[in-house]
Amino acid sequence: MLEISDLRVSYAHVEAVRGVSVTVHPGKVTLVLGPNGAGKTTTIKAIAGVHPPDSGTVTLDGTDITGLAPHAIVRRGIALVPEGRRVFAPLTIAENLRLGGYTASKAQFAETYARVEEMFPILHERSHAAAGLLSGGEQQMLAFGRALMSQPKFMLLDEPSMGLAPVVVDTVLKSVRAMADAGIGILMVEQNAEAGLDVADEVVAVTRGEVVYSGAAKEARSHASVLRAFLGEAALAE
Repeated sequence: MLEISDLRVSYAHVEAVRGVSVTVHPGKVTLVLGPNGAGKTTTIKAIAGVHPPDSGTVTLDGTDITGLAPHAIVRRGIALVPEGRRVFAPLTIAENLRLGGYTASKAQFAETYARVEEMFPILHERSHAAAGLLSGGEQQMLAFGRALMSQPKFMLLDEPSMGLAPVVVDTVLKSVRAMADAGIGILMVEQNAEAGLDVADEVVAVTRGEVVYSGAAKEARSHASVLRAFLGEAALAE
């Protein structure tokens, strides 16, 4: 289990995350909703070790991993898929996947590589193509695959549908659901609330760095705090 408790994160003297707490379970998708500037990406970065928190704890299966370096957190079993995919454009698909599996033994690497290609056939079909030549949806699949190569227990996904056509969004988020169904815990920041809710089990809504709702996804659609956090006051009048 991945537990984030009372996390606080600042940039200079501005507190961007103010006491966020969230629990992510294996095999479940926890969706983080909120307007721009709510502290969603900052929370993800703090968990991944990219931006150390001021206070609070990040616990993985009972072990405190707060403030560890990103590579150490990857080795513990948490992988980050950053906003914008960030694939290595000049490298081939196969080379991108190899980089993602740098922590694995030779036997583990071969097994995981085969599993990733089975989950995302396009990565097998175009394994020698440069990543920069892939479509946005294909690059997102590659970003997922690269993260999976580290054999994570949990994945942190930052805006996986950003910049994608609606039909591609559906495919990408179905992949998120499939990864969760395979046993991986998913913490996903997603601006496309409707699409995100379709695959989520739990929802955390944040505004101004604070949690205003935490509960089941099936209840979130009608909850006033979620509507206010994501759509604003006008949504409550509809």
